[in-house]
Amino acid sequence: MNQPASDKLTYYLLKNVNKAIRDFDLIADGDRVAVAVSGGKDSCSLLHLLRARQRIVPERYHLVALHVEAKVADYPHLRPVLEPWFCESGVDYAFVPLNLPPGEPLPLDCFRCSWNRRKALFLKAHELGCNKLAFGHHADDAVETTLLNLFYSGRLETMAPSVQLFDDQITVIRPLIYLEERRLGQLARTLGVSYSEASCPHNQTSKRAWVKKWLRQSGADYRQIRTNLWRVARRNSKP
Repeated sequence: MNQPASDKLTYYLLKNVNKAIRDFDLIADGDRVAVAVSGGKDSCSLLHLLRARQRIVPERYHLVALHVEAKVADYPHLRPVLEPWFCESGVDYAFVPLNLPPGEPLPLDCFRCSWNRRKALFLKAHELGCNKLAFGHHADDAVETTLLNLFYSGRLETMAPSVQLFDDQITVIRPLIYLEERRLGQLARTLGVSYSEASCPHNQTSKRAWVKKWLRQSGADYRQIRTNLWRVARRNSKP
């Protein structure tokens, strides 16, 4: 691991994380934050950045890494990779089984997979006394979601940086909402994290994958397109 390089990049990326946390009031003193760690570069970077942030901010908050284990064909089994990293990081963690309802048709489509995984995360976070659940969604995810909603649902909406659920018992937060995906890839590589790009067997054939590819074709204009879509979607989403 190139420690000086990873420290420098961590410091740089934390500026965006801190801005998002301030702008949207994502983390407060005394919070217990469950971090959804799929094993990909985004969620691994999220856990690293929130751990690094604990050392430099005045508020005290507790982190618990949660990984959903899907014992279903075609899904990777990442416990052998993630558990040693969690232990080395000194973070509390739990592996959460994906318990599917009786009669759930297989293979899972994207909607049902996401729904069941999030249900497992919400239940475990609540069981562990966490009031926040952090996801590794970033700026590129937000613009892709905006276009998916526009193209397939006729709604100009994006990912909310913070969403209160279940009578405010748990708040979903997205501290990476200002960060670009490529920056998170750089961080994960610099840290030497053995992340997996295969956390979903359909990640190359989904509608989201098509939108991602479509956006990348805009070339040098992509950054401006992303910024404009985020702004208009956020403005449209406000009451």
